[in-house]
Amino acid sequence: MTKDNNNTELFEKMPVARAVATMAAPTVISQLIVLICNMADTFFIGRTDNPYMVAGASLILPVFNITLSLSGLAGVGGGALVSRLLGRKNTEEARKVYSFSVWLSVFSAAFFSIMILLFMRSLMELLGAGSETYPYASRYAFLVLVCGGVPTVLSNTLAALLRSVGESKKAGFGITMGGLINIVLDPLFMFVLLPEGMEITGAGVATCLSNCMACAYFIGILLRKREGSVLRLGSPLRLPARESLIGVFSVGVPSAIATLLFDLDYVVIDRLMSGYGDIALAAVGIVLKAERLPLNVGVGICQGMMPIIAYNYSARNYDRMNAVKNFSLKLGLGCAALSIVLYELFAGQIMHFFIADVQTVSLGTGFLRARVLATPLMFLSFFHVYLFNGFGKGGHALFLGVMRWLVFNIPMLFLLNFLVGMQGLVWSQAAADTLTVFLSLAVYRGFARRGLGEEGKGLG
Repeated sequence: MTKDNNNTELFEKMPVARAVATMAAPTVISQLIVLICNMADTFFIGRTDNPYMVAGASLILPVFNITLSLSGLAGVGGGALVSRLLGRKNTEEARKVYSFSVWLSVFSAAFFSIMILLFMRSLMELLGAGSETYPYASRYAFLVLVCGGVPTVLSNTLAALLRSVGESKKAGFGITMGGLINIVLDPLFMFVLLPEGMEITGAGVATCLSNCMACAYFIGILLRKREGSVLRLGSPLRLPARESLIGVFSVGVPSAIATLLFDLDYVVIDRLMSGYGDIALAAVGIVLKAERLPLNVGVGICQGMMPIIAYNYSARNYDRMNAVKNFSLKLGLGCAALSIVLYELFAGQIMHFFIADVQTVSLGTGFLRARVLATPLMFLSFFHVYLFNGFGKGGHALFLGVMRWLVFNIPMLFLLNFLVGMQGLVWSQAAADTLTVFLSLAVYRGFARRGLGEEGKGLG
Protein backbone atom coordinates (compact mmCIF):
# COMPACT_ATOMS: atom_id res chain seq x y z
CA MET A 1 0.00 0.00 0.00
CA THR A 2 2.53 2.57 1.21
CA LYS A 3 5.35 2.75 3.68
CA ASP A 4 2.86 3.50 6.48
CA ASN A 5 2.48 -0.23 7.15
CA ASN A 6 1.07 -3.21 5.36
CA ASN A 7 -2.60 -2.32 5.75
CA THR A 8 -3.47 -4.04 2.48
CA GLU A 9 -4.05 -7.18 4.56
CA LEU A 10 -6.70 -5.40 6.62
CA PHE A 11 -8.44 -3.95 3.58
CA GLU A 12 -8.14 -6.97 1.28
CA LYS A 13 -7.50 -10.27 3.12
CA MET A 14 -8.16 -10.13 6.87
CA PRO A 15 -11.31 -12.04 7.94
CA VAL A 16 -14.25 -9.67 7.72
CA ALA A 17 -15.25 -9.82 11.39
CA ARG A 18 -11.68 -9.19 12.50
CA ALA A 19 -11.17 -6.36 10.00
CA VAL A 20 -14.35 -4.56 11.06
CA ALA A 21 -13.51 -5.09 14.74
CA THR A 22 -9.97 -3.77 14.19
CA MET A 23 -11.32 -0.60 12.64
CA ALA A 24 -14.51 -0.14 14.65
CA ALA A 25 -13.52 -1.03 18.23
CA PRO A 26 -11.11 1.92 18.77
CA THR A 27 -13.60 4.25 17.07
CA VAL A 28 -16.50 3.09 19.26
CA ILE A 29 -14.40 3.53 22.41
CA SER A 30 -13.34 7.03 21.37
CA GLN A 31 -16.96 7.92 20.55
CA LEU A 32 -18.06 6.86 24.03
CA ILE A 33 -15.22 8.77 25.69
CA VAL A 34 -16.15 11.92 23.74
CA LEU A 35 -19.76 11.47 24.89
CA ILE A 36 -18.66 11.11 28.51
CA CYS A 37 -16.39 14.13 28.09
CA ASN A 38 -19.31 16.22 26.80
CA MET A 39 -21.34 15.22 29.83
CA ALA A 40 -18.43 15.90 32.21
CA ASP A 41 -18.33 19.65 31.58
CA THR A 42 -22.06 19.90 32.25
CA PHE A 43 -21.77 17.66 35.31
CA PHE A 44 -18.92 19.60 36.93
CA ILE A 45 -20.34 23.04 36.10
CA GLY A 46 -23.63 21.84 37.57
CA ARG A 47 -21.85 21.27 40.91
CA THR A 48 -21.58 25.06 41.26
CA ASP A 49 -25.39 25.39 41.62
CA ASN A 50 -25.08 28.55 39.51
CA PRO A 51 -27.88 28.43 36.89
CA TYR A 52 -26.35 31.28 34.87
CA MET A 53 -23.03 29.46 34.61
CA VAL A 54 -24.77 26.25 33.56
CA ALA A 55 -26.86 28.15 31.00
CA GLY A 56 -23.76 29.90 29.66
CA ALA A 57 -22.00 26.61 28.97
CA SER A 58 -25.14 25.05 27.49
CA LEU A 59 -25.57 27.92 25.04
CA ILE A 60 -22.16 27.19 23.50
CA LEU A 61 -22.82 23.52 22.78
CA PRO A 62 -24.62 24.02 19.41
CA VAL A 63 -21.85 26.35 18.24
CA PHE A 64 -19.16 23.97 19.46
CA ASN A 65 -20.79 21.23 17.38
CA ILE A 66 -20.12 23.34 14.28
CA THR A 67 -16.46 22.42 14.78
CA LEU A 68 -17.51 18.79 14.26
CA SER A 69 -19.11 19.88 10.99
CA LEU A 70 -15.83 21.44 9.86
CA SER A 71 -13.90 18.29 10.74
CA GLY A 72 -16.53 16.28 8.85
CA LEU A 73 -16.04 18.50 5.82
CA ALA A 74 -12.31 17.82 5.66
CA GLY A 75 -11.99 14.51 7.52
CA VAL A 76 -14.95 12.53 6.19
CA GLY A 77 -14.77 14.02 2.69
CA GLY A 78 -11.01 13.69 2.42
CA GLY A 79 -10.75 10.39 4.30
CA ALA A 80 -13.33 8.61 2.15
CA LEU A 81 -11.54 9.75 -1.00
CA VAL A 82 -8.12 8.71 0.33
CA SER A 83 -9.47 5.18 0.93
CA ARG A 84 -10.95 5.02 -2.56
CA LEU A 85 -7.72 6.25 -4.14
CA LEU A 86 -5.73 3.62 -2.24
CA GLY A 87 -8.18 1.01 -3.54
CA ARG A 88 -7.19 2.15 -7.05
CA LYS A 89 -3.49 2.08 -6.00
CA ASN A 90 -3.20 5.81 -6.74
CA THR A 91 -1.03 6.67 -3.75
CA GLU A 92 0.37 9.93 -5.16
CA GLU A 93 -3.09 11.47 -5.56
CA ALA A 94 -4.08 10.09 -2.14
CA ARG A 95 -1.11 11.95 -0.65
CA LYS A 96 -2.25 15.21 -2.26
CA VAL A 97 -5.82 14.73 -1.04
CA TYR A 98 -4.59 14.06 2.49
CA SER A 99 -2.49 17.24 2.50
CA PHE A 100 -5.33 19.31 1.06
CA SER A 101 -7.74 17.98 3.70
CA VAL A 102 -5.39 18.92 6.53
CA TRP A 103 -4.91 22.47 5.25
CA LEU A 104 -8.64 22.79 4.60
CA SER A 105 -9.37 21.94 8.22
CA VAL A 106 -6.76 24.40 9.52
CA PHE A 107 -7.88 27.34 7.40
CA SER A 108 -11.62 26.74 7.88
CA ALA A 109 -11.20 26.36 11.65
CA ALA A 110 -9.06 29.51 11.87
CA PHE A 111 -11.65 31.49 9.91
CA PHE A 112 -14.42 30.14 12.14
CA SER A 113 -12.53 31.12 15.31
CA ILE A 114 -11.80 34.63 14.02
CA MET A 115 -15.49 35.15 13.16
CA ILE A 116 -16.48 34.01 16.67
CA LEU A 117 -14.04 36.51 18.18
CA LEU A 118 -15.19 39.40 16.00
CA PHE A 119 -18.91 38.81 16.47
CA MET A 120 -18.93 37.37 19.98
CA ARG A 121 -21.58 39.66 21.48
CA SER A 122 -23.95 39.40 18.50
CA LEU A 123 -23.63 35.60 18.53
CA MET A 124 -24.27 35.34 22.26
CA GLU A 125 -27.35 37.56 21.98
CA LEU A 126 -28.61 35.50 19.06
CA LEU A 127 -28.28 32.36 21.17
CA GLY A 128 -30.31 34.01 23.93
CA ALA A 129 -27.63 35.05 26.43
CA GLY A 130 -28.93 37.65 28.87
CA SER A 131 -26.95 40.10 30.97
CA GLU A 132 -26.33 37.49 33.70
CA THR A 133 -25.42 34.70 31.29
CA TYR A 134 -23.31 36.61 28.76
CA PRO A 135 -20.10 36.90 30.88
CA TYR A 136 -20.00 33.14 31.42
CA ALA A 137 -20.99 32.22 27.86
CA SER A 138 -18.48 34.59 26.24
CA ARG A 139 -15.65 33.46 28.52
CA TYR A 140 -16.33 29.81 27.77
CA ALA A 141 -16.70 30.50 24.03
CA PHE A 142 -13.38 32.39 23.89
CA LEU A 143 -11.47 29.48 25.41
CA VAL A 144 -13.24 26.60 23.65
CA LEU A 145 -14.08 28.10 20.25
CA VAL A 146 -11.51 30.86 19.68
CA CYS A 147 -8.43 29.42 21.40
CA GLY A 148 -9.37 25.78 20.94
CA GLY A 149 -11.07 25.89 17.55
CA VAL A 150 -8.14 24.89 15.34
CA PRO A 151 -6.82 22.04 17.53
CA THR A 152 -10.35 20.64 17.97
CA VAL A 153 -11.07 20.58 14.24
CA LEU A 154 -7.58 19.39 13.30
CA SER A 155 -7.64 16.53 15.84
CA ASN A 156 -10.92 15.13 14.52
CA THR A 157 -9.80 15.60 10.91
CA LEU A 158 -6.50 13.81 11.47
CA ALA A 159 -8.31 10.99 13.27
CA ALA A 160 -10.58 10.47 10.25
CA LEU A 161 -7.60 10.57 7.88
CA LEU A 162 -5.72 8.00 9.96
CA ARG A 163 -8.75 5.70 9.81
CA SER A 164 -8.78 6.11 6.02
CA VAL A 165 -5.46 4.24 5.78
CA GLY A 166 -6.40 1.61 8.38
CA GLU A 167 -4.79 3.28 11.41
CA SER A 168 -7.96 3.14 13.52
CA LYS A 169 -6.15 2.25 16.76
CA LYS A 170 -3.97 5.34 16.62
CA ALA A 171 -6.97 7.50 15.70
CA GLY A 172 -9.05 6.09 18.54
CA PHE A 173 -6.23 6.43 21.05
CA GLY A 174 -5.74 10.11 20.24
CA ILE A 175 -9.42 11.01 20.62
CA THR A 176 -9.74 8.86 23.75
CA MET A 177 -6.64 10.41 25.28
CA GLY A 178 -7.96 13.92 24.71
CA GLY A 179 -11.30 13.06 26.30
CA LEU A 180 -9.73 11.45 29.38
CA ILE A 181 -7.37 14.38 29.86
CA ASN A 182 -10.37 16.73 29.73
CA ILE A 183 -12.20 14.74 32.41
CA VAL A 184 -9.13 14.85 34.67
CA LEU A 185 -8.38 18.54 34.10
CA ASP A 186 -11.98 19.73 34.60
CA PRO A 187 -12.13 19.41 38.40
CA LEU A 188 -8.45 20.37 38.74
CA PHE A 189 -8.88 23.77 37.07
CA MET A 190 -12.45 24.36 38.26
CA PHE A 191 -12.13 23.58 41.96
CA VAL A 192 -8.41 23.56 42.78
CA LEU A 193 -6.31 25.92 40.65
CA LEU A 194 -8.80 28.74 40.00
CA PRO A 195 -10.75 30.71 42.61
CA GLU A 196 -14.46 30.35 43.30
CA GLY A 197 -16.60 31.99 40.64
CA MET A 198 -14.13 31.05 37.87
CA GLU A 199 -15.39 27.49 37.41
CA ILE A 200 -16.56 28.01 33.83
CA THR A 201 -13.15 29.47 32.98
CA GLY A 202 -11.57 26.35 34.44
CA ALA A 203 -13.83 24.13 32.32
CA GLY A 204 -12.91 26.12 29.22
CA VAL A 205 -9.18 25.93 29.93
CA ALA A 206 -9.45 22.17 30.54
CA THR A 207 -11.29 21.60 27.26
CA CYS A 208 -8.89 23.77 25.29
CA LEU A 209 -5.77 22.15 26.76
CA SER A 210 -7.08 18.61 26.26
CA ASN A 211 -7.81 19.32 22.59
CA CYS A 212 -4.37 20.87 22.16
CA MET A 213 -2.73 17.78 23.68
CA ALA A 214 -4.72 15.46 21.43
CA CYS A 215 -3.76 17.58 18.43
CA ALA A 216 -0.08 17.46 19.46
CA TYR A 217 -0.33 13.64 19.62
CA PHE A 218 -1.69 13.44 16.07
CA ILE A 219 0.89 15.89 14.73
CA GLY A 220 3.61 13.83 16.43
CA ILE A 221 2.42 10.69 14.64
CA LEU A 222 2.47 12.42 11.28
CA LEU A 223 5.91 13.93 11.81
CA ARG A 224 7.28 10.42 12.33
CA LYS A 225 5.92 9.19 9.00
CA ARG A 226 8.52 8.22 6.44
CA GLU A 227 9.01 9.77 3.04
CA GLY A 228 6.85 7.24 1.21
CA SER A 229 3.86 7.62 3.50
CA VAL A 230 0.51 8.83 2.22
CA LEU A 231 0.21 10.87 5.41
CA ARG A 232 2.85 13.43 4.55
CA LEU A 233 1.95 17.10 4.67
CA GLY A 234 2.77 19.05 1.54
CA SER A 235 2.46 22.68 0.53
CA PRO A 236 -1.07 24.19 0.71
CA LEU A 237 -0.46 25.45 -2.84
CA ARG A 238 0.00 21.93 -4.21
CA LEU A 239 -3.60 21.00 -4.92
CA PRO A 240 -4.93 17.59 -5.99
CA ALA A 241 -6.71 17.12 -9.30
CA ARG A 242 -9.96 18.97 -9.94
CA GLU A 243 -11.84 15.69 -9.83
CA SER A 244 -10.39 14.98 -6.38
CA LEU A 245 -11.36 18.41 -5.08
CA ILE A 246 -14.91 17.77 -6.22
CA GLY A 247 -14.73 14.35 -4.53
CA VAL A 248 -13.71 15.85 -1.17
CA PHE A 249 -16.48 18.44 -1.13
CA SER A 250 -19.16 16.17 -2.64
CA VAL A 251 -18.87 13.93 0.44
CA GLY A 252 -17.61 16.46 3.00
CA VAL A 253 -20.33 19.05 2.51
CA PRO A 254 -23.22 16.55 3.01
CA SER A 255 -21.44 15.23 6.12
CA ALA A 256 -21.14 18.75 7.54
CA ILE A 257 -24.76 19.59 6.73
CA ALA A 258 -26.00 16.36 8.33
CA THR A 259 -24.19 17.24 11.58
CA LEU A 260 -25.74 20.70 11.62
CA LEU A 261 -29.23 19.34 10.95
CA PHE A 262 -28.81 16.79 13.75
CA ASP A 263 -28.16 19.64 16.19
CA LEU A 264 -31.08 21.62 14.78
CA ASP A 265 -33.39 18.70 15.50
CA TYR A 266 -32.33 18.69 19.16
CA VAL A 267 -32.83 22.45 19.40
CA VAL A 268 -36.38 22.10 18.08
CA ILE A 269 -37.17 19.31 20.56
CA ASP A 270 -35.96 21.50 23.46
CA ARG A 271 -37.93 24.50 22.27
CA LEU A 272 -41.18 22.55 21.85
CA MET A 273 -40.78 20.59 25.09
CA SER A 274 -40.21 23.83 27.03
CA GLY A 275 -43.89 24.56 26.47
CA TYR A 276 -44.73 21.70 28.87
CA GLY A 277 -42.75 23.08 31.79
CA ASP A 278 -39.27 22.93 33.29
CA ILE A 279 -39.63 19.34 34.53
CA ALA A 280 -40.48 18.04 31.06
CA LEU A 281 -37.61 20.05 29.58
CA ALA A 282 -35.15 18.69 32.16
CA ALA A 283 -36.38 15.13 31.59
CA VAL A 284 -36.06 15.23 27.81
CA GLY A 285 -32.64 16.92 28.12
CA ILE A 286 -31.34 13.97 30.12
CA VAL A 287 -32.98 11.47 27.75
CA LEU A 288 -31.35 13.10 24.71
CA LYS A 289 -27.97 12.68 26.38
CA ALA A 290 -28.62 9.09 27.48
CA GLU A 291 -29.80 7.96 24.04
CA ARG A 292 -26.54 9.14 22.51
CA LEU A 293 -24.67 6.16 24.00
CA PRO A 294 -26.09 3.46 21.67
CA LEU A 295 -26.12 5.99 18.82
CA ASN A 296 -22.42 6.71 19.30
CA VAL A 297 -21.71 2.98 19.26
CA GLY A 298 -23.51 2.78 15.91
CA VAL A 299 -21.62 5.79 14.57
CA GLY A 300 -18.34 4.20 15.65
CA ILE A 301 -19.20 0.99 13.77
CA CYS A 302 -20.04 3.00 10.64
CA GLN A 303 -16.87 5.10 10.87
CA GLY A 304 -14.78 1.96 11.18
CA MET A 305 -16.63 0.29 8.31
CA MET A 306 -16.48 3.19 5.84
CA PRO A 307 -12.76 3.08 4.86
CA ILE A 308 -12.98 -0.67 4.12
CA ILE A 309 -16.13 -0.13 2.07
CA ALA A 310 -14.52 2.77 0.17
CA TYR A 311 -11.31 0.85 -0.53
CA ASN A 312 -13.03 -2.28 -1.84
CA TYR A 313 -15.65 -0.34 -3.80
CA SER A 314 -12.89 1.40 -5.74
CA ALA A 315 -10.92 -1.83 -6.06
CA ARG A 316 -14.14 -3.45 -7.46
CA ASN A 317 -13.84 -6.18 -4.85
CA TYR A 318 -17.61 -6.25 -4.37
CA ASP A 319 -17.77 -9.63 -2.62
CA ARG A 320 -15.62 -8.36 0.25
CA MET A 321 -17.37 -4.99 0.25
CA ASN A 322 -20.76 -6.67 0.64
CA ALA A 323 -19.44 -8.98 3.33
CA VAL A 324 -18.17 -5.99 5.32
CA LYS A 325 -21.43 -4.15 4.78
CA ASN A 326 -23.59 -7.07 5.90
CA PHE A 327 -21.46 -7.85 8.96
CA SER A 328 -21.43 -4.20 10.05
CA LEU A 329 -25.20 -4.01 9.57
CA LYS A 330 -25.80 -7.08 11.75
CA LEU A 331 -23.37 -5.82 14.38
CA GLY A 332 -25.02 -2.39 14.55
CA LEU A 333 -28.53 -3.81 14.72
CA GLY A 334 -27.42 -6.27 17.40
CA CYS A 335 -26.03 -3.44 19.54
CA ALA A 336 -29.25 -1.47 18.99
CA ALA A 337 -31.36 -4.45 20.10
CA LEU A 338 -29.21 -4.89 23.20
CA SER A 339 -29.61 -1.20 24.06
CA ILE A 340 -33.41 -1.56 23.86
CA VAL A 341 -33.35 -4.42 26.36
CA LEU A 342 -31.03 -2.62 28.78
CA TYR A 343 -32.79 0.75 28.58
CA GLU A 344 -36.23 -0.81 29.04
CA LEU A 345 -34.99 -2.63 32.15
CA PHE A 346 -32.90 0.14 33.69
CA ALA A 347 -34.47 3.37 32.41
CA GLY A 348 -35.35 4.51 35.93
CA GLN A 349 -31.84 3.90 37.26
CA ILE A 350 -30.32 5.73 34.31
CA MET A 351 -32.50 8.78 34.94
CA HIS A 352 -31.73 8.69 38.66
CA PHE A 353 -28.01 8.74 37.92
CA PHE A 354 -28.41 12.22 36.42
CA ILE A 355 -31.00 13.68 38.77
CA ALA A 356 -32.76 12.77 42.02
CA ASP A 357 -36.00 14.70 41.51
CA VAL A 358 -38.84 12.14 41.61
CA GLN A 359 -41.04 13.87 39.03
CA THR A 360 -38.22 14.31 36.55
CA VAL A 361 -37.10 10.69 36.96
CA SER A 362 -40.66 9.41 36.52
CA LEU A 363 -41.35 11.45 33.41
CA GLY A 364 -37.93 10.82 31.90
CA THR A 365 -38.19 7.06 32.45
CA GLY A 366 -41.22 6.93 30.16
CA PHE A 367 -39.51 9.22 27.64
CA LEU A 368 -36.38 7.04 27.54
CA ARG A 369 -38.29 3.78 27.13
CA ALA A 370 -40.15 5.26 24.16
CA ARG A 371 -37.17 6.97 22.50
CA VAL A 372 -34.88 3.92 22.70
CA LEU A 373 -37.26 1.94 20.48
CA ALA A 374 -36.13 4.13 17.59
CA THR A 375 -32.46 3.12 18.00
CA PRO A 376 -32.41 0.43 15.26
CA LEU A 377 -34.20 2.80 12.89
CA MET A 378 -31.73 5.59 13.61
CA PHE A 379 -28.81 3.22 13.03
CA LEU A 380 -30.23 2.11 9.69
CA SER A 381 -30.71 5.74 8.69
CA PHE A 382 -27.12 6.87 9.16
CA PHE A 383 -25.73 3.46 8.10
CA HIS A 384 -26.92 4.12 4.55
CA VAL A 385 -25.49 7.65 4.64
CA TYR A 386 -22.07 6.24 5.58
CA LEU A 387 -22.36 3.68 2.79
CA PHE A 388 -22.92 6.39 0.19
CA ASN A 389 -20.06 8.44 1.67
CA GLY A 390 -17.82 5.41 1.22
CA PHE A 391 -18.94 5.07 -2.40
CA GLY A 392 -18.18 8.76 -2.94
CA LYS A 393 -21.85 9.45 -3.71
CA GLY A 394 -22.23 12.61 -1.66
CA GLY A 395 -25.36 13.63 -3.55
CA HIS A 396 -27.17 10.50 -2.35
CA ALA A 397 -25.95 11.06 1.21
CA LEU A 398 -27.04 14.71 1.12
CA PHE A 399 -30.46 13.76 -0.24
CA LEU A 400 -31.02 11.23 2.56
CA GLY A 401 -29.76 13.66 5.21
CA VAL A 402 -31.99 16.51 4.06
CA MET A 403 -35.01 14.23 3.73
CA ARG A 404 -34.41 12.76 7.17
CA TRP A 405 -34.09 16.02 9.08
CA LEU A 406 -35.89 18.70 7.09
CA VAL A 407 -38.69 16.61 5.54
CA PHE A 408 -39.33 13.85 8.09
CA ASN A 409 -37.88 14.56 11.58
CA ILE A 410 -38.45 18.26 12.21
CA PRO A 411 -41.91 18.49 10.55
CA MET A 412 -42.89 15.31 12.45
CA LEU A 413 -42.03 17.07 15.71
CA PHE A 414 -44.43 19.91 14.95
CA LEU A 415 -47.13 17.59 13.59
CA LEU A 416 -47.17 15.13 16.49
CA ASN A 417 -46.82 17.94 19.02
CA PHE A 418 -49.98 19.47 17.54
CA LEU A 419 -51.89 16.18 17.35
CA VAL A 420 -50.73 14.35 20.47
CA GLY A 421 -48.90 16.86 22.64
CA MET A 422 -45.86 16.09 24.78
CA GLN A 423 -45.86 12.35 24.05
CA GLY A 424 -45.87 13.14 20.35
CA LEU A 425 -42.47 14.78 20.72
CA VAL A 426 -41.14 11.63 22.36
CA TRP A 427 -42.46 9.27 19.65
CA SER A 428 -41.60 11.53 16.72
CA GLN A 429 -38.16 9.95 16.23
CA ALA A 430 -39.56 6.47 15.70
CA ALA A 431 -42.25 7.78 13.34
CA ALA A 432 -39.87 9.90 11.27
CA ASP A 433 -37.09 7.33 11.03
CA THR A 434 -39.52 4.63 9.93
CA LEU A 435 -40.11 6.77 6.84
CA THR A 436 -36.37 7.46 6.55
CA VAL A 437 -35.50 3.75 6.58
CA PHE A 438 -37.98 2.94 3.81
CA LEU A 439 -36.58 5.80 1.75
CA SER A 440 -32.96 4.78 2.44
CA LEU A 441 -33.60 1.19 1.38
CA ALA A 442 -35.35 2.35 -1.79
CA VAL A 443 -32.51 4.73 -2.70
CA TYR A 444 -29.85 2.09 -2.04
CA ARG A 445 -31.65 -0.57 -4.03
CA GLY A 446 -32.11 1.83 -6.91
CA PHE A 447 -28.42 2.68 -6.81
CA ALA A 448 -27.42 -0.99 -6.64
CA ARG A 449 -29.75 -1.88 -9.50
CA ARG A 450 -28.58 0.92 -11.79
CA GLY A 451 -25.03 1.26 -10.52
CA LEU A 452 -22.61 2.80 -12.93
CA GLY A 453 -22.43 0.23 -15.69
CA GLU A 454 -20.16 -2.55 -14.49
CA GLU A 455 -19.88 -0.95 -11.03
CA GLY A 456 -23.47 -1.76 -10.18
CA LYS A 457 -23.22 -5.51 -10.80
CA GLY A 458 -21.67 -6.42 -7.49
CA LEU A 459 -23.70 -4.18 -5.19
CA GLY A 460 -25.91 -6.36 -3.01
